[in-house]
Amino acid sequence: MLYSTRETRQVQRRYPIGAELIGPDQAHFRVWAPKAQRVDLVLEGSAAKTPGQTFQGLEAEENGYFSGAAKAGAGDRYRFRVNNNFYPDPASRFQPDGPHGLSCIVDPARFQWSDSQWPGPAAAGLKGQVIYEMHIGTFTKEGTWRAASQQLEELARIGITVIEMMPVADFPGRFGWGYDGVDLFAPSHLYGTPDDLRAFVDRAHSLGLGVILDVVYNHFGPDGNYLGAFSDDYLTRGNENEWGDSINFDDRNSGPVREFFVTNGCYWVEEFHFDGFRFDALHAIRDRSSEYIIGEVARAARKAAGE
Repeated sequence: MLYSTRETRQVQRRYPIGAELIGPDQAHFRVWAPKAQRVDLVLEGSAAKTPGQTFQGLEAEENGYFSGAAKAGAGDRYRFRVNNNFYPDPASRFQPDGPHGLSCIVDPARFQWSDSQWPGPAAAGLKGQVIYEMHIGTFTKEGTWRAASQQLEELARIGITVIEMMPVADFPGRFGWGYDGVDLFAPSHLYGTPDDLRAFVDRAHSLGLGVILDVVYNHFGPDGNYLGAFSDDYLTRGNENEWGDSINFDDRNSGPVREFFVTNGCYWVEEFHFDGFRFDALHAIRDRSSEYIIGEVARAARKAAGE
């Protein structure tokens, strides 16, 4: 995907939203914020030009998007200033201090995968698969991806063929089942780093284990959800499900909302090598579009997987 900067330089991005590295110590940021008159990128710590913070205004695009490039690298932390208030990136790839903290730039290319020959569980057919539902926080005493990966050989030995990982999108607090996630692109900091998750999947594949991810596309958790500061159109008011207002997949400004979720599905497949998804509570997803949102996510994810 190509995007233009103020300097009329075109930038190649993998995904339409979030922070992505585009060169040595150079990152590009893009966010959908139709509610904002102005969006500033706030670089913190080592990424700041001076001790403390560096502010840089993002360029307004069409349809409520803001974007811009800045001198920053992997591990640098940032947030956005929207209408004079500070918020993490809605498409943050990592929240080291949780949903209320700063967002962190991640370099997905730094991890060295070894699963290029993995055919995927579908190669053996769905019939006869033995699925183990795993909650990372309670599977081991440590409650981390690193600790869980050390137990994968035993799961393979007893005949498990596929791991269904319960939701890992970051959520506030110390404990949770994962069904009130608020940062859908950020693997929970409670379980380790994004590369720890990659290493878990890579290890599973080396043992012949498939890994599918449980995703929640029917609601956002109530605490740590800052999407309303960027747009009022993520949710459809007056069309509630059992957790609150429904996500807006078919009403005004639903295009960028759909893009958010379709991108999310592709992201988990491409950057973490998940083999598939378990979609939570589809009955709670309201969508009268010509293509049901889950169908669109699945189609895009299959394409991302090379099918």
